[in-house]
Parts: sequence; C-alpha cells; structure tokens
Amino acid sequence: MDIIERARELEPYIIEKRRDFHAHPELKYEEFRTSQIVKDELESFGYETMEVADTGIIGILRGKTGKVVALRADMDALPINEENEVSYRSTAPGKMHACGHDAHTAMLLGAARILAEMRDELNGTIKLIFQPAEEGGLGAKRIVEEGHLSDVNAIFGIHVWADLSPGTIGITGGPLMASSDGFKVTIKGRGGHAALPHASIDPIAAMVDVINGYQKIVSRETDPLDPVVMSVTKISAGTAFNVIPESAEFGGTIRTFSKKRRDKTIKRMKEITENYATAMRCRGDFELSVEYIPPTTNDERLADFARDVLKPVGEIVKPKLTFGSEDFAFYSQKVPGLFILLGTGGVYQHHHPRFNVDESVLYKGSAIHALLAYSYLSQSSGMNC
Repeated sequence: MDIIERARELEPYIIEKRRDFHAHPELKYEEFRTSQIVKDELESFGYETMEVADTGIIGILRGKTGKVVALRADMDALPINEENEVSYRSTAPGKMHACGHDAHTAMLLGAARILAEMRDELNGTIKLIFQPAEEGGLGAKRIVEEGHLSDVNAIFGIHVWADLSPGTIGITGGPLMASSDGFKVTIKGRGGHAALPHASIDPIAAMVDVINGYQKIVSRETDPLDPVVMSVTKISAGTAFNVIPESAEFGGTIRTFSKKRRDKTIKRMKEITENYATAMRCRGDFELSVEYIPPTTNDERLADFARDVLKPVGEIVKPKLTFGSEDFAFYSQKVPGLFILLGTGGVYQHHHPRFNVDESVLYKGSAIHALLAYSYLSQSSGMNC
C-alpha cells in the first residue's frame, strides 16, 4: 500500500474527527466522550481495546510474530476560553483544545485505519496509546506504571508545532524538550501597621530579595551551555493597603535539560530562600508543588531511522530545543522513544485562546505514524531497539 497516498485519501475523515474533538474539549481525566469515540472507531477497524489510566484507551493490532511498536496521541484539552470564530469552536465554556491534542487524536485514528488495512503485512504488533491527562495529570506516567509498555520495543509520538512551517517534520536525537518542576515559597514575618514598618517584619521585602536571588542562580551560577529557565508566575501577599501582612507566598516553574542541573538549581533555591529570609528576620520555606516531569530525550538510532523513512512525507528539519515539557518523557525513559514535531505554522502559540492548526498537514501526521510503525516492524530485526 502507498501509505502516504492512503493518508491523503483519509484527509476528510481526519479533519472531521479533529473538528469534532475540537468542538467537544475535555480536561484531564474527563475525556469520557473522546475515549468512547476512539474505542468505537478502533473496534470497528478490528483492534482489540482496553481502558487504561481511567480515561485512556489502548488499541492493539496483532500481525505476524515479531516486535511490538507503540504510537501515542494525547487527548486532553486546557482550561482556556476559546476566542476563535470557527464553525467547530469549543462548545464547552472555559475549555479548549489550545495545544493540538484534538489533532493528535485524529491523526492517530487516521493511522489506525491505514494500519488495520495492512494487518496481513505487519511483522509484529502495534499498540496505539490514546493517552489522557498530558496537561498536568501525568497520564503517561500512569500508563507506564500500569505496565502497558512492558512488551514494547519502541514508541513514537507526534506533536503539532506552531514554530515550524506547515508540513515540515522536526526530528532530532538527544534532548528535545525540558524537564518541568513547580515550586512554592512561603515567607513568614510579623504583620503590623504599614505606617510603622519598624514594628513589623515585612515578608514582602524579604520575598523581593529572594526572587532577585533566584535570578543570580541563572546569571551567575549556571553554565549557559547547560541552561535553566526559572519563572516566578504568581505572587500572593496582603489584603489591605495599610497593613503589612504576616506572610507572603509565590510560586513558579523550573525547566532544565539535565537532572544534574535541575537538582543543583533546586538545592540553591532552597538555600537562598532560607538564608535570605533569615537575614531579613523572616522564615522561608521552599517546596516543590508538582511532580517532576523529566526531559524528553529522543533515541539517536530511532531519529536516524525516522529521517530515512520519512523523507517522502516532507522536508525534515532539526528543531530548536524548547523549554516546554512533555510527559512523553516517561515513555522514553522506559523504552527507546522518538518524539517528532509536525509543523502547522500559525500566528498564535500553543496555549493561546486563538491557537489553531493548518488542517492541510494533518494527513501527514497519519502517514508519519503509519510509516514509522510499519517500517519499524519490517526492519527491526536489524535494529537494537
């Protein structure tokens, strides 16, 4: 079968599914409608299905005896109110597919149809992972912990990407996306009248010094070739214009490409929090507020393999590293993995209320999935993955 041509023929189906998912977004672990549609579609194609991680679905297609390759799409939306004026605009106020997971799900369904039609030619087994809760719910971690990758030899995933020209394919070996941590800091002082600051211990003044101290970790302690991004994204202190509060809180995120850099940064943040606060007669408490997501690191051999296999699909480029994070990292820690970026262009970035994708490239996503799975099973006897 000409996989690329078949994907082109399925373009109306892929776009129809993408628009349906877009119009009915569901947040993490609420993907009941989406997963039911996926389950029904897969079973109609001849796949075995199983429910995983509460609202996820895995489809299994067994060919001849051989290795097992997995393909992954995430399904959850974001708590954003959509501002696009399109016929398939979100029907759920405050919920929107602002990152492209609707496209990911539709592209993998397109690939599922193609691969089902090729079942007799498959030298192994295909697992299609329709994952819930990528946006902060660690759905990938749960799927790994449930043991669904125990028999998998390699896994591939695709993310539509606004920073790449429509139709271009971003492939790189090694690091691609950063790790992610969330942190929370509480500075405790002594409240009092704002007209008498000498009679109080101002936690806001200490908080400012702590935040400035954090930035010196980046500018004066970090090798620029092993970078870290640290962003304070929320601050909370006080209730009245004439009252010095008892405490102040702030939080944010830390992004790195290596665990060593991440651990060193967290150690220094904790030291700065406690010692700066002490110097200002306060108490400072630093804690991590969300579970760690590791960097997404691609297998070099799979990257070389994919560059060769996907040449007929479109231009292949080396994407820039991004400090965005992805829980696909949990899969690639367990088995060799490759996370690919599919350019969709666009004016608005991911997570913007006007984010949208160029639907004319979605068939390429289905072709990429199907080509990688089919070719991996055909050639894996010569690959150490």
